[in-house]
Amino acid sequence: MIDPMALLVGVGLASIGCQYLAYKVKVPAILPLLVTGILLGPTFGVLDPDALFGELLFPLVSLSVAIILFEGALTLKFDDLAGHGSMVRNLCTVGAMVTWAVATPVAHYALGMSWQMAFLFGAIVTVTGPTVIVPMLRSVRPSTKISNILRWEGIVIDPIGALLAVLVYEYVISAQDAWTHTFMTFGLVLLVGFGLGALMGYGLGYMLRKNWIPHYLQNTAVLTLMLGAFAGSNMIAHESGLLTVTVMGMWLANMKNVDVDDILEFKETLSVLLISALFILLAARMDFGSILQVGWGAVLVLFAIIFIARPISVLVSSVGTGLNWRELALLSWIAPRGIVAAAVSALFALKLEELGYAEADLLVPMVFLVIITTVVLQSLTSVHVANLLGVRAPAPNGFLIFGASKFARIFAQELINKDIPVRIADTNWDAIRQARMDNVPTYYGNPISEHARRTMDLSAIGQVLVMSPYRQLNPLVTYHFEHAMGKGSVLGLSGNEQESRASHQVSEAYAKKLGLFSETATYGRLASLVAKGATIKTTRLTESFGLEKYEQTYGDRALPLCAIDPNGKLFVYTISHEFKPKADWQLVALITPETPEEKAAREAREEAERLQKEADERALQEARAREAEREKERDHGDGPAAPTEA
Repeated sequence: MIDPMALLVGVGLASIGCQYLAYKVKVPAILPLLVTGILLGPTFGVLDPDALFGELLFPLVSLSVAIILFEGALTLKFDDLAGHGSMVRNLCTVGAMVTWAVATPVAHYALGMSWQMAFLFGAIVTVTGPTVIVPMLRSVRPSTKISNILRWEGIVIDPIGALLAVLVYEYVISAQDAWTHTFMTFGLVLLVGFGLGALMGYGLGYMLRKNWIPHYLQNTAVLTLMLGAFAGSNMIAHESGLLTVTVMGMWLANMKNVDVDDILEFKETLSVLLISALFILLAARMDFGSILQVGWGAVLVLFAIIFIARPISVLVSSVGTGLNWRELALLSWIAPRGIVAAAVSALFALKLEELGYAEADLLVPMVFLVIITTVVLQSLTSVHVANLLGVRAPAPNGFLIFGASKFARIFAQELINKDIPVRIADTNWDAIRQARMDNVPTYYGNPISEHARRTMDLSAIGQVLVMSPYRQLNPLVTYHFEHAMGKGSVLGLSGNEQESRASHQVSEAYAKKLGLFSETATYGRLASLVAKGATIKTTRLTESFGLEKYEQTYGDRALPLCAIDPNGKLFVYTISHEFKPKADWQLVALITPETPEEKAAREAREEAERLQKEADERALQEARAREAEREKERDHGDGPAAPTEA
């Protein structure tokens, strides 16, 4: 028998290994986690979660699901929902109801489930989730409109679908009693869930707004109070805790003047840890014998969910949105189920087994079968479907700029004017606010956070320009995006550290990734030039005004930033790559204003050039006049002789 401590450590190591493998091969982490759990559990019999945790398994799963749902609810901001159009709202409301209505009767008739269990199964499979959607979108690269719809559907529908499943579960477990008692129990759950969730959300938000909780205790306090609300809600009304924490997170996320970014980042880290271990444990409890007993009924359920429920829900939700049939077809095909579906189904299965529901052993295998089928099938085929439909975005040529300084903002505006996609990311709210006022797309926060991975649209981004003053964070951003996008995709400003102490210099490997624009283009120098009135100017080169003439005109006042060829392709200047733009190219440069002395020298030079040009023109005219006179004399000398008198 394997030592329990060794098993726990092994689960942790396996979960980290699965996350890293998913990161390397660019697939949703749910796939390697599920495969690992199946191999350790029903295949080789190494891991038995029930024997390992005993009576603690149910509380651990229950608390983990509460944390996951609370973290998901913290991302549900009503402004974001409204900002991404009616299609997202329809998919998360009408579309979810359509999926529920289709999946429920199919599960009842094809699997032989009772109506109660079928309703619960249908509610659980309505959710998709950003943990499986975002990695898929990176490889599929659909149009921006489709990408935004799918991403925000996954974020919004997580807590909504979980809330629906919780309400159905409460109805199922109370349906054994008389109808009066059933409705009373159901009403109590709703009252406690919404009431206590709103009260705790407002109270916690008020304490955060008033800074009653020290910053170093905020994450711990929020987690503890959330778990306390979960346990207290269950004590008042049985199994109302999940509804309470979902409402609590939604209230906190939408409360004014309450910053939940740090809390959300902590919850994301904790959720990744819990999700990784939870998936392996839940997959290890799967009983394939139950699926084999179902037979072809499982195939019918999968067919109905993928080929009937999703297309109908998309079609109904698209009324009045203006989407064409190609966009609707891709939206109908991409709907993988994710972590919330698996976690909620496992939690409810455990509870229903304790209550004596014989069909509970079908719930987890069927939900996991839906997850595996949708993720594998759609991951392998979505790129080809997008190409076939002609809705795949072109190769990414946009820029993510880390750092929202004034120079970065005016540079981003210039690129946007050239129809080049740009997004600015920064942790400084004042700088981000200024960028938003300049109509530049932004991301407020750490661009390498889990929240950014799930919500920041990088489908049109091909390069990252690191131009922030955060010396400790810049290398992390550089290596993160270079690993994700490929070598050479990240460029950073020079630190100009040649004269610094050796102990303060960056590594040689990192120094090779610096040198954006020029060796002297440091953050401080660019900020100083802009503060002195430097502006970004785009100049189209011609045959008469080429690069040499451009350099003569601006001299050292011009710092070339990038060049755009006649096909619209952009080339960024670096220390190691200088381009020679030709006619019809556009040269984008930071132009420093002239000093009075430089202006006087330029005017004197131009006046001298003008006088010289006039003198040359006069000399040329005189030369031409003399040549014309000589031609006239030659013509007169060679002509016929004049007649003489007789």
